Amino acid sequence: MKPIPRRDLLGAPGVLFGSTLLGINATEQEILEEKETAQPRQKILVVGGHPDDPETGCGGTMARFSTAGHEVAAVYLTRGEYGIKGKSPEETARIRTSEAEQACRILGVRPIFAGQICSHAETSNQRYAEFHKIIQEEDPDMMFTHWPIDSHRDHRAASMLAFDSWLALDRSFDLFFYEVYSGIQTQTFSPTHYVDITHMEPRKRSATYAHVSQKPDQLYRLHDLMNRFRGTEYRCQFAEAFVRHVQGSERDFRF
Repeated sequence: MKPIPRRDLLGAPGVLFGSTLLGINATEQEILEEKETAQPRQKILVVGGHPDDPETGCGGTMARFSTAGHEVAAVYLTRGEYGIKGKSPEETARIRTSEAEQACRILGVRPIFAGQICSHAETSNQRYAEFHKIIQEEDPDMMFTHWPIDSHRDHRAASMLAFDSWLALDRSFDLFFYEVYSGIQTQTFSPTHYVDITHMEPRKRSATYAHVSQKPDQLYRLHDLMNRFRGTEYRCQFAEAFVRHVQGSERDFRF
């Protein structure tokens, strides 16, 4: 892939973190060294339908951003209230909230819970307003959310809520879509951008395994295949892939 100048790290198709800046296989130490000169500090929001969605879809990218000194938050639309068989929604919410908080600590990011209920996510006028208030107060430079063509209703709701806030804020930040369980949940996903997560993959794996209640061996198996496949496409060991909305802010980003 062709090197791209620093000022075009987000505007040019194909890469979020350019080879001119860190090299295609940047180590965590190199990323830490870049932190000393990176400017300005950015705020990144990653919106997911449930605890574990941001981690499985963007965990490596979140770790790269946070390691480089940027502020990152995972916005969980629900607390996964119906995600543990045999437990009440209230007990499940407590367990999965704790797991999400632990995963965020591993990635160095901040959790935000948007207050909807698992398997009952809504896109009513009231819900749009509630979600928009969160995004408006956070005032991000960049936001990642589910690709909207997805077999899970909560994922579709999260995507539409994020998209609506992006429109309401006059497209003032860059909007990216990520994939989860591609071929099973995410459908017809064709990436425009990639992030090499080779040296962050252990942290992504650990963050996913923090979701003990979700059978992480099973949860991570397909995402590991996705990481490897996207890495093959991007010519590294592990990568995450994204679709960037072309009408974003195109502001400069320095990793």
